[in-house]
Amino acid sequence: MSAPTNVDVDHQPAKLKVATVSLAGCFGCHMSFLDIDERLLELIEHIEFDRSPLTDIKEIGQCDIGLIEGGLCNAENVRVLRAFRAQCKTLVAIGACAINGGLPAERNRFDLGDLLNEVYQDRPGLSKTSTIPNDPELPLLLRQVRPIHAVVHVDYFLPGCPPSADAFWHFLNDLMAGRTPHLGHALMHYD
Repeated sequence: MSAPTNVDVDHQPAKLKVATVSLAGCFGCHMSFLDIDERLLELIEHIEFDRSPLTDIKEIGQCDIGLIEGGLCNAENVRVLRAFRAQCKTLVAIGACAINGGLPAERNRFDLGDLLNEVYQDRPGLSKTSTIPNDPELPLLLRQVRPIHAVVHVDYFLPGCPPSADAFWHFLNDLMAGRTPHLGHALMHYD
């Protein structure tokens, strides 16, 4: 897939609109993205942030590049993912949780009912009346934690746990330049 490009009527490159979402994970990928530090100032000369930790915009609007971290552990994650995908020209799965379920997928080795019983009813020190939460306001848990590409089309994958700030920097610069992102061995690691 080709990278998104915008041009205004004066043939000056328009800023690409970038939005981010975090699903089931630790928010570490967003923190690593923010570790770009002062390079963010250079980045905002070429992009405009929509929904992100930098803007605190809650709505999901149209964007050129959507960066999404975290896997799918509940129905709300799936709803947000589908809505976000519908608004993104290019969707990038960021980090191990988005790409393969990451650490939250460790629960996939166990029966969900057994886990809920262990946490809410069988653990020592719990009240005898302790029950598994069953409030309609709580999102329905999925039986298995899933990567995002199991539900929607993903255009690019940026691996890592989390990807480094340098990996984000190089990846986004490749996308902005219309190149297929390529990270060398030095930028591909899991901390």
